Amino acid sequence: MEMVDLEAIEDAAKRIKVHVHLTPVMTSGMIDKMIPRRNLFFKCELLQKTGSFKIRGALNAVSKFVEGIAEDQKKPKVVTTSSGNFGQGLAYAAKLNSLDAYIVMPENAPQCKFNAVKGYGAEVITCKPTEESRRTTVEAVQKRTGAHFFSSSQMYDVIAGQGTIGLELLDQIRDLDAVIVPVGGGGMVAGIAVALKSKNPAIRVFAAEPKNADDCFRSFKSKKLIPLPPGPVDTIADGMRVSIGELTWPIIEKYVDDVITVTENEIKDATRYIWHFMKLFIEPSAGVGVAAALSQEFSQKSQDLKNVAVILCGGNVDLGSVKHWL
Repeated sequence: MEMVDLEAIEDAAKRIKVHVHLTPVMTSGMIDKMIPRRNLFFKCELLQKTGSFKIRGALNAVSKFVEGIAEDQKKPKVVTTSSGNFGQGLAYAAKLNSLDAYIVMPENAPQCKFNAVKGYGAEVITCKPTEESRRTTVEAVQKRTGAHFFSSSQMYDVIAGQGTIGLELLDQIRDLDAVIVPVGGGGMVAGIAVALKSKNPAIRVFAAEPKNADDCFRSFKSKKLIPLPPGPVDTIADGMRVSIGELTWPIIEKYVDDVITVTENEIKDATRYIWHFMKLFIEPSAGVGVAAALSQEFSQKSQDLKNVAVILCGGNVDLGSVKHWL
């Protein structure tokens, strides 16, 4: 399979259906007042099992992997690197399939995500907050355990699992015109874009990204993959401190209509709006999509769009860190 297609996403939906929630779509009159002539629909993946959309891709990939293992074969082990949400998803999927899981997490990841990963029975290994440290630490774990690596975004089965959000949106929102999707590694926006464009090419797909982690934006504008520079990435949206990759970039280039970047203050404000007006305790990564929807840039680019979905991708908030920017 060269690229994820609609059939793969529909297959993923059947595979994971029994283990995931059909998350609700909610609206807010107060937030709609901020953007006249437009209706925002919030897909609440923060209410998903493990607190984010990541369980969809992890469960599809792990379940499909296990399907290919003979009964008399030794149970494999699994490993990933994650700021926390995919780590929780993989740990949960591994637990369902009775597999040992190892999660490599940057040392600056939110404490709540460390706790949750451990709570699902996985072993946590910390690393420096750089792409290079993530990679070398995973390699060390694989050498020690023989675990099979699962990428949080650069696997077609993971992308297909995340794309199931798009199928649900089509059932939940009548006359959907556009969707705004936060982008880190790009698995979610790639999967959703394939699902929506395959069903209705007229639906526009916008990726939303912090200005401090704008590799998708720069790649989109230059029409070639430009990863984030080496070293720590300074954004409150911890789920977006990673680059899009070689699998997600061609899908994004083909199916995504535009990329909108937002400042750290815009992310904080948007996150607080959802807390205050909708009583939904989203994490800042989810606030990125909201900030994009409220931005002047999106307003200028969406004059003809009425019904717009925003993916509230997660709700794993480190309460200890909130006081620093509330």
